[in-house]
Amino acid sequence: MTTNDQLFGRAKNAIPGGVNSPVRAYGSVGGTPRFLVSAKGAYVTDAEGREYVDLVASWGPAILGHAHPGTVEAVQQAAARGLSFGASTPGETELAELVKQRVSVDGDGPIEKLRMVSTGTEATMTAIRLARGYTGRDLLVKFAGHYHGHSDSLLAEAGSGVATLAMPGSAGITAETAAQTLVLPYNDLDAVRRAFDEHSERIAAVIVESAAANMGVLAPERGFNRALAQITQSHGALLIVDEVLTGFRVGSAGWWGLEASKVVPDGAGWKPDLITFGKVIGGGMPLAALGGRREVMDFLAPLGPVYQAGTLSGNPLAVAAGIATLRAATPSVYESLNRTASVISAATSDALSAEGVAHTVQRAGNLFSFAFTDTAPRNYDDVRAQDVFRYAPFFHAMLDAGVTLPPSVFEAWFVTAAHDERAVGRILDALPAAAKAAAAG
Repeated sequence: MTTNDQLFGRAKNAIPGGVNSPVRAYGSVGGTPRFLVSAKGAYVTDAEGREYVDLVASWGPAILGHAHPGTVEAVQQAAARGLSFGASTPGETELAELVKQRVSVDGDGPIEKLRMVSTGTEATMTAIRLARGYTGRDLLVKFAGHYHGHSDSLLAEAGSGVATLAMPGSAGITAETAAQTLVLPYNDLDAVRRAFDEHSERIAAVIVESAAANMGVLAPERGFNRALAQITQSHGALLIVDEVLTGFRVGSAGWWGLEASKVVPDGAGWKPDLITFGKVIGGGMPLAALGGRREVMDFLAPLGPVYQAGTLSGNPLAVAAGIATLRAATPSVYESLNRTASVISAATSDALSAEGVAHTVQRAGNLFSFAFTDTAPRNYDDVRAQDVFRYAPFFHAMLDAGVTLPPSVFEAWFVTAAHDERAVGRILDALPAAAKAAAAG
């Protein structure tokens, strides 16, 4: 047995499924997960000492590259002062002010106050509780294929009708809890309008990924987010925009910033009521946040009646990592990310086309993925209809060539500022054999 096999066997005896997050088990692609022991720049190294060019980037936060010297130094200095205090620190305010400053266009943005938590799940869960507390309503609207963490309200599956109350999407979630969520098709404004026609007085909020990145990458259709803001506002509901993946990753102000600055056509002129962050905001450490309008955010305790607390919220090490990462994520970094994403996505598409593999390139800023279909998906049903079986052989051929991809076709690919010519070259060299493997299927 290889060391990875031995480690996985040992892990399965101590940890459910051998992993602490399901996608790590390689269930979608098969084979033995790689147990990583170190990372630097664009590379990760497994327990057997093999180095891989990494296109996972810790699912996004390693925007500068793994173990970026400035981030590491900031964390080391913070650790020397104490790992956790369970009390307020100056760094929390500094990071909150930095986020407010960055998430704006021409000095105007949607965040007046920010509350820090530890995970993206906690951020979205708190945002939903806050929306319900602020509006006094109980129903939530979400979109099929969008992932907002694993809290009960959000692990719901659609019912038989467009505006039918949902059914539980996981064991352990009661039907009563799931029934407080309406699951609608993505990019379907008519479905949203019908849901409000039927349940207007009960809908507290609509939650949406600013650009979907958990069913592969699937950007919103032109004007979709702006229309959601208009619909919710007209019905007295709130709009929660989930930028856990896109925030500070696709641009300095996230996807909202790209729309507000008119980089994305027909997207300007709207603001969410609440916005959630994770991943990049913590620079690879456990940190997330929710922010929004003052009057809504002030409904959180201790000012308001909506309770949220956490011993590790605003942990000083995580805050230090977040500050260092955001300050180093300059315009030139985003230019590099966009350029690298374009090179890799175009080369992958060319390799697949050369082997006659039907596919579409899915892009949202520097996030990208591939759907094995010749028709561009616009919602979750379209994504699920692709030739999913082609991804596993593609994935393993890339892995054998020393390139780690997300172990699921339904995940985004992530580049970093450390992906230099050498790293990109290794990826491009691996693509022809991987495309042949996908074609053989």
